[in-house]
Amino acid sequence: MSQLTQALTEVEEKLRSLLEEVNHLIPYVKALEEENIKLKRECTLPEKETERVIANAEHIQGVAHDNLERLYHEGFHVCHLHFGQPLEGDCLFCMGFLRKD
Repeated sequence: MSQLTQALTEVEEKLRSLLEEVNHLIPYVKALEEENIKLKRECTLPEKETERVIANAEHIQGVAHDNLERLYHEGFHVCHLHFGQPLEGDCLFCMGFLRKD
């Protein structure tokens, strides 16, 4: 057998092996695709529900921001560097944090 024939035979064997692997994986891929479709259906919220969740999140953010502003005006740090510690004068970090809104 020549080197070229042997090389072609080896390539053919590798292709068969790869094809066998692909055929073995196909059922798993199909099952994953079906599960993905099912999960997408389950996780999709109706538009009204999505709007309600977004509105609630915005409300919570507003309340949280108001609470942090109140704490700052009561004399406590709200920045991550000194959170909750008594405030002595203005803190640029706190003021910057409160302005991010």
